[in-house]
Order: sequence, then structure tokens, then C-alpha cells
Amino acid sequence: MLSSEIREKFKKFFEKRGHKIIPSSSLIPADETVLLNSAGMQQFVKYFTGEKDILEDFGNRHLISMQKCFRTGDIEEIGDDTHNTFFEMFGNWSIGIDEKTGYFKEGAIKLALEFFVETMGLDKKKFCVTIFKGENEIPRDNESFEIWQKNGIPKERIREFGAKDNFWGPTALTGPCGPCSEIHYDRGEKFGCNAQNCGPNCEKCKRFVEIWNLVFMEYYKNADGSYKKLPQTNVDTGFGFERLTAIMQDKSSAYETDLFYPIIQKLEKISNKNYNDFKKEFRIICDHLKGSIFLIADGVEPSNIGRGYVLRRILRRAIGIAFRFGFSENWYQDLIKIFQDIYSEFYNEINNPKIKEIIKQEENKFLKTIENGLKEFEKIIANGIRYISLPTAIKNEKNISAESSFYLYQTYGFPVDFMKDLCAEKNIGFDEKGFKEEFKKHQDISRAGAEKKFGGLGKTADYKAVKLHTATHLLHWALREILGKTAQQMGSDITNERLRFDFAYPRKITKQGLEKIEDLVNNKIRQGLDVRKQETTYKKAIESGALGFFKNKYPEIVNVYTVGDFSKEICAGPHISNTAELGNFKILKEESSSAGVRRIKAILNEF
Repeated sequence: MLSSEIREKFKKFFEKRGHKIIPSSSLIPADETVLLNSAGMQQFVKYFTGEKDILEDFGNRHLISMQKCFRTGDIEEIGDDTHNTFFEMFGNWSIGIDEKTGYFKEGAIKLALEFFVETMGLDKKKFCVTIFKGENEIPRDNESFEIWQKNGIPKERIREFGAKDNFWGPTALTGPCGPCSEIHYDRGEKFGCNAQNCGPNCEKCKRFVEIWNLVFMEYYKNADGSYKKLPQTNVDTGFGFERLTAIMQDKSSAYETDLFYPIIQKLEKISNKNYNDFKKEFRIICDHLKGSIFLIADGVEPSNIGRGYVLRRILRRAIGIAFRFGFSENWYQDLIKIFQDIYSEFYNEINNPKIKEIIKQEENKFLKTIENGLKEFEKIIANGIRYISLPTAIKNEKNISAESSFYLYQTYGFPVDFMKDLCAEKNIGFDEKGFKEEFKKHQDISRAGAEKKFGGLGKTADYKAVKLHTATHLLHWALREILGKTAQQMGSDITNERLRFDFAYPRKITKQGLEKIEDLVNNKIRQGLDVRKQETTYKKAIESGALGFFKNKYPEIVNVYTVGDFSKEICAGPHISNTAELGNFKILKEESSSAGVRRIKAILNEF
């Protein structure tokens, strides 16, 4: 069955049963706290909570969509049979329902089985399902357990798992979520590990592939980690189109289906290499080029931060493989055309000529760094610069030291995968663990610099900067009092003109919220609170209630600054002696800094 047929059958099945088709939203989510759309439900979040009326906007509580998705957490998995960074999530929804207005668990389970078995012709005997076993304050999903049995799935093919596998959401730090029940498809013994208890979520093999996730949105996760019942119940289901296509076409992975294989065949001609000999490399090129096309089509451009960094990373990984394979200039143009032939009927935005231009620009930049970096790599090999032996267990081999690999990464922009492949070609080991340690060391140094001795300010600063630094303590505690205890410091930067404070928080703060924060800070300033310093051990500081969020960065002996009875934090200082010196606190701007992190910029004015 062609992928286009599967798409059409899905639409017709649910349309016939009263569902309305909703177009895919952009990969760039409306929620600023989320990096990229990673699930079909993200465009419906406000309807799950009841903040918006689904009938007012869509005229129907029952919806379906074929949503473009991108999951950055799967980048390292690309090359296996079941993972893609970019994929389409097909799903159906029943939003804001009760017994009279729609379906919940039983209806969702019946629809899933009917679509898979009666419409797609899959063998129900090959289904294993999972349910939520209960964890913390959320009880076991007994209802789903009974419904599956009532609909022909015997209890021996129903497995129970905890929140890691069978509790879905939220997509941000807070939001709607709930227990889920998944359908896994048994691909047969040839994919298995022969373990007696092999089944869904087996860590040893890929025999059982998850093909549909039925999420029952019953809860809302609060900022403090607790859960409350939503005022309404919702069904949110989703299955990966690529995985289902592989099963329907009896292929081991989506890369052998009509969604990818035309690209594979073209790559074989371009490279004069056989797919089966270079399966991982071919799959990475296919996946990453496809993901890049859709990211660029939705307005993302390569950069060193956020979404742009994701695009740059996957593009350079694909370009690096093409370089090693000796592909000719503009090797990707024919491949882009094939992807456009496959998808443009459904996503016209990928016909944008800017896609080729951006990929070309990024390739030119990367190839320049590769050219210079390769010369340095060869020097290291030839001269033994930054060159060490592997651990004794494999002492007969050699490897590039962690310092060398990080030097190539930092100076020449060599991706980790590119370096690993280069080392493999030279029969040289790559010290991945050591590289990660070097990377973390660099992060720690950078963070310490950004925090400027953990307070955003060096010890030598003028009076204006010292006042602003003290004001960050008041701001931090005001944020925690108004927004909740999860609003913790993530970074700060002080000049003699303004303060910048980054903190964990999942969404934009309302105008009223900002006014409350500003008023609370000014209230503490007007109270004329004394600022006291105490030197103590880190352990005693924490036990006394002082805040400190950079545990591994503090020395054994720390300074604790207390402002009246309002704030208490570990900090290197310096500070003013009384809040009355500060003047008037004014918030200039509140914005997103990164996923799940907000940023406030503020100043102090004279009274």
C-alpha cells in the first residue's frame, strides 16, 4: 500500500465518523517555551484546558490532523529502524467531552482497533498494548485494562508501565497531560532477542514497535510538579506515519518505503556505493536533508542558537557525510526535488527556492572549516600533538585525546559524528567519554563567566552596578513569591546601567504579573531592609534556607547575603548595605531567553 493511500484512508475513515480535518501547524510553535512542534496536540493545548472554546473555533469537538513534527532528542538515534527527527504525526481528538458530547477511552480504543484491523488490514493477534500502571499520585488505568480485553486483546498481551513510558506530557514545564495506552506491533522473531519476557519497550531489541499512542488528557501539571484534574476530559491520539507505512509495506524501516527509498536509490547513483554497505550514513543523509527542508520552509535559518542550531547541526552532519563520500557540488539539488515530488501535494511550502540557497550557503561555510580543520587533524595524526593512548583494555590502539577532539570541535566546528568517522577511517579510536567531559568543562567555565562569580557581577564594580546587583536578589525572590518556587535563577548579567535576569518559567508573564513583581520589589526597597553578609560552609548555607542553584560551582566556604527577612542567597557579592539606597525598580522588558527560560531586563531610577 502506497503512503499516499494510507494518508487518504486515514482521512476518509475519520471524516466518515464525524471528524473535521485540521491543517498541520508550523514546526515553529506558538508557545515560546517550546523549541519545535514535536506532537500533533501542541496546537490544541488551550482547548484541552478549556481556556478556548473548541466549538467556537472549529465547530466540532472531534478533529484529526496530520501534523509536521520534529524531535531533537532523536538525533543520536537516526540510522536505526524506528527513529526520525522530522516525521508526521497522524492523530484524532475528542476535546472537552462528556458522555453525551463525545468519546473518551472506550471510543478511542475502538476507533484505533477498527482503523488498524478493518481498514488497514493489520492482524490483531500481532498487537500488544500497554497501560499506565500508576505512579505517585496518579492511579493505575484500570478502565483501559478492561476495555482492551473487552475488545479482543487478551490480558497476557497487555503490559503495564510507569510514567516514563505510559504517561504523556506536558510538552512544556506545565500543561495538560495524562495516562496513555499504546499499541505495539510484533514484527516477528527475526527482530527479537529471544528473551522469555520480550515485549513492548524491550530494551534489548526492536521486535515490538509502538504504532499508536492513545493519550487520555485528564490532568494538568502545575509548576511545582503536582497534578490537578482538568475541568474536562480529552482524547489525544497519535501515530507515526512513517512507522505505519513501513509496516504496511512490510519493510524493516521507513527508509525502505516510498517515503525515502527514491532518495536512497539516488544516493547509490551519486556515491557509487551500495545502501546495504552504508545503511546508517544513507539514512542520516535522508533524514537530515528532509528535516532541513521542512525547517527552512517554516522559516528557520542556520545559527548557533535555538532552532537555528538544530538546523545547522543536522545540515552539517549530512554535509560531512557527503564530503567524505566525495559527492560533487550541488549533490543535494536532485534529492530536494525528489522530496518535493513526494510531499509538495500536501505541503506546498517546501517548493520555496530559498531552501536550496540556504543549504548552499551553509555547505560553503562548513566546507571552509572542514578544509582548515582537516589540515590540523592530519598534523595531530602525523606529529602526535594532543595524542594519547586509549585505556589499557584496548591499549594496542590509539586515539585522539579528549583535548584534541574538543579543540577541533571548538576551533573548526567539527561535529562529533564527523570526527568519529574520520577516526574510524584512520583506525584511530575516538575518546567520546573524554570529549563529553571536556565539553562539560567548557560549559562550566562559560557558565561561570556568564554568572560572573555566581552573581552576574565581578568583585570590582561601580556603585550603580552594585545597586543593580542587589536588586537582582529582590527580583529573584519576588518572582518566586508571585510565580512559584520553580521560578529559579538560570543566569544574570549586570552593567552599570541595567540588570538582566534569566529564570526558569514556562510561559510569558502577563502584564498584571509583571506589575505585581515590580510592586513587590519596590515595596521591599521602601522598607529600607538591611543587607547582611555571613561566611559559612555551603552545606550550612543550604540548610539555613539560602538559595544556590550552581551546586557544583561553589567553593566549600561561601558568602550568604540576606536582605531583611525577604531574601537569602549564596553570592560572591558585592552589595549595598540597605535597600533604601536602590531608588525605584522598573522592569523594561520580559521575553523568552530559551526553551523554558524567561528573561527580565530592568533598571533603577532615583526616587
